[in-house]
Amino acid sequence: MPRVVLIQPQIPPNTGNVARTCAATRTELHLVGPLGFEISDRDLRRAGLDYWPYVPLKLHSSIEAFKRYHQYWGGRWIGFSKRGKQNYVQFQYQADDWLLFGPETTGLSPELLSACDVTTSIPMSELGVRSLNLSVSVAIGLFEAGRQLGFLDQ
Repeated sequence: MPRVVLIQPQIPPNTGNVARTCAATRTELHLVGPLGFEISDRDLRRAGLDYWPYVPLKLHSSIEAFKRYHQYWGGRWIGFSKRGKQNYVQFQYQADDWLLFGPETTGLSPELLSACDVTTSIPMSELGVRSLNLSVSVAIGLFEAGRQLGFLDQ
């Protein structure tokens, strides 16, 4: 199953909700700092409920630390962004992909987008809406990858 990577998440309940999705799908969750909250934050823990023992969680202090970790494991970086070049449904996922999501207020930086092997987007019909909630975007992308790869057929 592809891994989920949150780059500098800022809102604890969003990260907690992503953690619940990762627990339900047995998906690794990578948090890349600096984080906008403490990992012991009450709101983060509450949003993740009692599922934290089921979350394969990896913490990386910086993007540089994450890059070093990724070099060891390999796999493609799939950046999710409103500015992504390919529709997330039309993209063909691989089991060793890394699904990257940026901070809630800014998304992935131009530098990180250019470092991605592919950038995808989740289409929105209303042009006045800037973005979807981070946890919703992660769930949409992760479940599409899982559907394509047959990981959710069990």
